[in-house]
Amino acid sequence: MSSTTKSSMERIWLKAYPPGVPADIDPTRYRSLADLLDESFEAFASRQAFACMGRTLTYAELDVQSRNLGAWLQSKGLARGARVAIMMPNVLQYPVAMAAILRAGYVIVNVNPLYTPRELEHQLVDSGAEAIVLLEPFDAVLQAVQRNTRVLHVVVTSIGEMMGVSARQAFDEQAPTPRTTFSQALEHGALTPFARADVEPDDLAVLQYTGGTTGVSKGAMLLHRNLIANVLQSEAWREPLTRERPDADPIVTVVALPLYHIFGLTVCAFLTMRAGGLGILIPNPRDIPGMIKALHGYAITSFPAVNTLYNALLNDPGFATLDLSSLMLANGGGMAIQQGVAARWFERTGKPIIEGYGLSETSPCATSNPSGSTAFSGTVGVPLPSTFIAIRDDDGRDVAQGEPGEICIFGPQVMAGYWNRPDETASAMTPDGYFKSGDIGIMDERGFVRIVDRKKDMVIVSGFNVYPNEIEDVVALHPGVFEVAAIGVRDEHSGEALKLFIVRRDPGLTEVDILAFCRERLTGYKRPKAVEFCDELPKSNVGKILRRKLRERES
Repeated sequence: MSSTTKSSMERIWLKAYPPGVPADIDPTRYRSLADLLDESFEAFASRQAFACMGRTLTYAELDVQSRNLGAWLQSKGLARGARVAIMMPNVLQYPVAMAAILRAGYVIVNVNPLYTPRELEHQLVDSGAEAIVLLEPFDAVLQAVQRNTRVLHVVVTSIGEMMGVSARQAFDEQAPTPRTTFSQALEHGALTPFARADVEPDDLAVLQYTGGTTGVSKGAMLLHRNLIANVLQSEAWREPLTRERPDADPIVTVVALPLYHIFGLTVCAFLTMRAGGLGILIPNPRDIPGMIKALHGYAITSFPAVNTLYNALLNDPGFATLDLSSLMLANGGGMAIQQGVAARWFERTGKPIIEGYGLSETSPCATSNPSGSTAFSGTVGVPLPSTFIAIRDDDGRDVAQGEPGEICIFGPQVMAGYWNRPDETASAMTPDGYFKSGDIGIMDERGFVRIVDRKKDMVIVSGFNVYPNEIEDVVALHPGVFEVAAIGVRDEHSGEALKLFIVRRDPGLTEVDILAFCRERLTGYKRPKAVEFCDELPKSNVGKILRRKLRERES
């Protein structure tokens, strides 16, 4: 259903578009992400594509290495459309693996490398992944669960393997299946014919896992055409700046956002490659001094980040030593940008943080403030080209302008649905094709959207979505817990943090016990920061725990 036939609503936001930004993009410009990447590899062959810890990878090298890795995967007999997981931080092997999987006709399954065995097993089983590329320290987590999954082919690498350091050849003999080093896979693939897959626009490209309101992480099905559209939308939105700054070619982008996160995947990886830019990969953005050291010597032009990262940089004295004289754009997303952080960033850099909004289900970008904005607006901007935003009530009717309602999104970047979850897909989509975000917002007379609340109970910790049901399900496994509820509370470092309210089964249960239990079963950003024991939890007449009452108590 096209945007021209689905609605006759006036796009009031088009008046806020910078000159030259089109109302619509052509999402059919490329048949697949592989076609888009092939074009960039040829056009920018001699340019540096990515840099990490002093080592760089040119577009020509990225072309060859991704073909070789793709050939190795094909040599294992994986059928077209097979799911291949990537479990790494931002290292040079990541873009190689991404391009290899897509060009060989497979589907990327992005995995947080800090996942516990329980979390990893769920994602591998749910996706049906048959192969995985991962960094060596995380292989032990895989080994703990691999026998319960369909994973038969494992490529293990180390950070040093792309830095000229010899790869480890001997692997744990107790591993469920033999391991192959990244170098071995590339060497074998170089001797193996590569069959460039004929991928269709409606073929699945990425399974991007997001939290579920039922406590189960679910895969948003992002098709090739979804991600192509979002890359072209983002490119069109940025074009007024690049037109004014011919000196900013190639664009130098700080890639501190993890590539396994949808924000980093689209904006820092695909958009960077589309433009022939240089991405500076930061494996550990929590090490702020190390990150600042890695950025020295680069004339940074693009700095996408979340609020917590901007804040951490501003609080480090080394930030003043970076060369930001060429900074063109700072994209803020993933979580709300705080007014104080935006003001300090502008004072230090002379550039505002351009805040946008999106979700895994929208590839992710749905709205943004104009790229040429000269001040922080406090809104998440207007719909991107070819995107419609409707603000609706619980009955699916458009609310009056300026009234709050659920933000609903229509556009070529909206996912095809949730992997193997038709019921949840149906409940997330409206009859006329809009995705129901679960966020409450207001649209003003200019088409700018302001987020006012979240309809769902989702908690955003440092830009990552955390769903209380998942945390409660884990904590409830502790034999000393009778009942538990989890909510988000304000946190100066991560924006929000998790707090547990527990009714004890064992009177001797302590906060230390609970936090240790969570440490074993939940990745870092999902772990609660505080525990409060109580005699009972507030409930509705039918026995449903009322998290709203707990949030009111904390406010």
